[in-house]
Amino acid sequence: MRMGRPMQLLLVALAAMFVQQTFAAAGRALPPIIAPAILEDLRLDPAWIGVYVAIAALAALLFQLGCGSFILRHGALRVSQAALVLLAAGLVAAALAGPLWLFALSAVIGGGGAAVSTPASSHLLGRYSPPRHAPLVFSIKQTAVPAGLLLAGLVGPLLALWWGWRAALWATAAACLLFAVLLEPLRTEFDADRSPGRRFRLSDLGETIRSVTRQPGLRALSFACFAFNGLQSVFTAYFVTLLAEAGHGLAAAGAVFSAAMLVAVPGRILWGFVGSGPVAPGRVLAWLALGMAVSSASLLLAGPGWPLVLFGLIAAAISLTALSWHGVLLSETARLAAPGRQGAATGGVLSFGQMGALALPLCYSAGLALTGSHGVGFALAGLPALLVGLLLLRQRG
Repeated sequence: MRMGRPMQLLLVALAAMFVQQTFAAAGRALPPIIAPAILEDLRLDPAWIGVYVAIAALAALLFQLGCGSFILRHGALRVSQAALVLLAAGLVAAALAGPLWLFALSAVIGGGGAAVSTPASSHLLGRYSPPRHAPLVFSIKQTAVPAGLLLAGLVGPLLALWWGWRAALWATAAACLLFAVLLEPLRTEFDADRSPGRRFRLSDLGETIRSVTRQPGLRALSFACFAFNGLQSVFTAYFVTLLAEAGHGLAAAGAVFSAAMLVAVPGRILWGFVGSGPVAPGRVLAWLALGMAVSSASLLLAGPGWPLVLFGLIAAAISLTALSWHGVLLSETARLAAPGRQGAATGGVLSFGQMGALALPLCYSAGLALTGSHGVGFALAGLPALLVGLLLLRQRG
């Protein structure tokens, strides 16, 4: 049986966006991953890692709010190429760094560039995905994020060890630029819906927020993204430290964290399959939210002497929930968006996720400072997910 043209286009779009998001995730994560080598070479305080991550998150928020007009004007594929070029420029700025302002510039350019890759790819796949199978398609595409994190975690340190940290950044930047060029032949088909007369206006930033807050379905997804992305950021930032302070070695803690990243790959596909078939996507998100809240709150029981296997089981539960929701939520966002506005709607919803990535780690830090308990911090970070789960169940109850 010959494959129809719509299916062929969908598979090509899915493959292109998967690779693009893999590079985006790997490039954005690489500087923090090889930070020990950078800090040692430049004799910087480790506190600068947090500053770098915060600057990148703020840049991501602004870029995602403003990218909708550029997607409509230039096309989703062109914006995907631009995201890779910006990411490469950010990595080059970091490679040239000595002065701290170059690292700040790297965070702005690279973090912002990587952030627009998801709205652009969602806009593109929203055009070609059959609505019934969209959760699965988007979930497959979003497995590129843990794949990129794994790639950065495995290859980045090796490149830094063999060639030095600057060479590792240069090599990754070159790979991003190469794939941006390889995408060019696809532009005629995939950017056929662009509107060259569309102009960017500063008011678009506020309009992007309003477009997702005045529509009840998108508003609920925005709150969900705030809770989910915030908890994900807390897990990726603090879980290894929790294990180390509980008496486990850094190598063992890193192994548990890497295993959790691996669990997220089939987890994203599983929930996309479920949301494309027997269970409505909104209900899938509701139960995932409740699962996040329960698994993160279970760390209230953790303490010194806790066996590593228990931490591993909780990490797997958090990975299956807080690290596996993306495809279902993004496909629902594309479905509820106005025609031709999938990219802008995705940017608006994801901007709430960036707000969560800024706010919930601060809540975690406050809980840790006041109580000295990492478990309290995780419970606080999981509380918004509990509220979102109850809200989604009520809406669809």
